[in-house]
Amino acid sequence: MSGPEHWIWGRQPVLEAILAKTAHSVLIARNVGAGQSIHSIEKEATRAGIPIQRVDSSAIERIAPGAVSQGVAASVRLALFTEVADVLDQIPNDTVALLVALDRVQDPHNLGAVLRSADAAGAHGVVFPARHAATVSGGVAKASAGAMHHVKMAQVTNLARSLEEIRRRNIWVVGLDGHADRSLFNVDLSVPLCVVVGGEESGLRRLTRDHCDILARIPMRGLVSSLNASVAAGVALFEAVRQRGE
Repeated sequence: MSGPEHWIWGRQPVLEAILAKTAHSVLIARNVGAGQSIHSIEKEATRAGIPIQRVDSSAIERIAPGAVSQGVAASVRLALFTEVADVLDQIPNDTVALLVALDRVQDPHNLGAVLRSADAAGAHGVVFPARHAATVSGGVAKASAGAMHHVKMAQVTNLARSLEEIRRRNIWVVGLDGHADRSLFNVDLSVPLCVVVGGEESGLRRLTRDHCDILARIPMRGLVSSLNASVAAGVALFEAVRQRGE
């Protein structure tokens, strides 16, 4: 399913959007020099038949007010699913499922960083709620370094119901909880897996916890009691990668 059109900015996110065939048009500020990254954007956009327009820098500033745009922006249309089944159905039969679910993660930078880690770990998708949570945007694209254009995403109306659907597919649902008795590093993550990460303020909601097969904590050695949501997701994803010997 194609989602609404969004503006993104930054040279790497725009280049990744072009390569992923999600970009529809590209804007480049007239005062931007012809460096290697701009050359790559122009070359790949031309090859893909995507129109490029040179504009005043103020036009890009209106699209990305206060952001570090690097003088480049693009309009994109992403494949944003509304049902988790649409993501699950695309997991190849010969691979071990690896998913991330976010429970009301509200910071766009955290969502972008999770997408970046998910792409790097080879995850099959990221699931997040449609309400009270960060959604796809130019800021998310920038924070993801373009990974947003490569990771399958499901923006669902009911996260608990989506977790139940994941469990019905024989995928083990592991919720990250700093107060859990069991260490994440003592949990078998080599099985089909969905890691659930709680929101920045309150962590996992009770209903979300109830739909997890197990709760596990990331051991902390310092004085700070918890990790940033995106860092926690990255730790869990790459522990799964390590256990799978990949």
